[in-house]
Amino acid sequence: MAWSRIAEPETASVRDWIGRHGAVESMDRLLGGTLVPDGRYDQRVAALDIDQARHALDRLQVRVVIPGDEEWPLGLDQLACPPMCLYVRGSADLGIAEGSIAVVGSRAATAYGLRVAADLGEGLVQRGVTVVSGAAFGIDAAAHRGALAGGGPTIAVLARGLDRAYPQAHEGLLREIAAEGAVVSELPPGWAPYRQRFIARNRLIAAMSVGTVVVEAGLRSGSLNTAKEARKLVRHVAAVPGPVTSVQSAGCHKLLRETDATLVTDVAEVLDLMGRLGMDAVGPARAVATLESELGDRDRSVWSAVPVRVPADLGRLQELTALDSATLLSTLGRLSMLGIVERVGERWRKVPKSRW
Repeated sequence: MAWSRIAEPETASVRDWIGRHGAVESMDRLLGGTLVPDGRYDQRVAALDIDQARHALDRLQVRVVIPGDEEWPLGLDQLACPPMCLYVRGSADLGIAEGSIAVVGSRAATAYGLRVAADLGEGLVQRGVTVVSGAAFGIDAAAHRGALAGGGPTIAVLARGLDRAYPQAHEGLLREIAAEGAVVSELPPGWAPYRQRFIARNRLIAAMSVGTVVVEAGLRSGSLNTAKEARKLVRHVAAVPGPVTSVQSAGCHKLLRETDATLVTDVAEVLDLMGRLGMDAVGPARAVATLESELGDRDRSVWSAVPVRVPADLGRLQELTALDSATLLSTLGRLSMLGIVERVGERWRKVPKSRW
């Protein structure tokens, strides 16, 4: 916990020190002035008060999870620079991250994107899959709300300490997420959100889940960074297509065009890609079967030749289908039994679809 209050996320030198000397010895060397002679951490070391930090965590109802703990998300260990610890507020054990799927996207989302994100969030949790996102405006919030509507759980990963809601307008949403799932950060209380901390946060979202779905993203959206981190970790990446005229979907289209991201349109397709092998697979999409679509080639050919309004006699239908009279009459009889053509005297016509 002490190191998380001194070093920024993804500080490779600190990772190497801890890997070489261990966290305790490295801290002793830092405090003794032998680890970092240039004094870059002097101000943070001077402000370090672990007892006060523990009291603050108790007051905020935040717990600390470290590598090796039972609820530590194992996917984080695959990062080049894993977090030194996680600060967690919420009723759920972080074990809910196992098999989870990240749903991310643009803050400036369209109504289309918000609906898709909410549908994915709700549908995934109803299939027993935890939704991970960043609690930002737009797609993130819609995915969390969809998950909550489906009964949760969901995990929000923040780019600031858990002493304040971020964004502030989502204080209520984050409270609901903590009640059903977990709000997580690698930053200690009191640390504010900076651009680089958002980028570092994205790697946690990607690593914590088995795959990332980008619902809407402009060409410079931070969610593309999450997708990039997921690809680095050899996780599944999927994107939802949008209108070709929408700048909010341009990033999704770029992912689909330039990377191995998979196009998905609904929960079934997401789970077919990222779900449990043999349990969440779906067959190819098919149009709804109709009487017309189920006809054989000859029956469909004759049915197509039969007029809608003015009935045609057998001679005219033979001219249109090039069938002999016996075959034609047999086919017309089958179509009549199906209720899609009718005989009017010695002539034939289609039955209106409203009467099928």
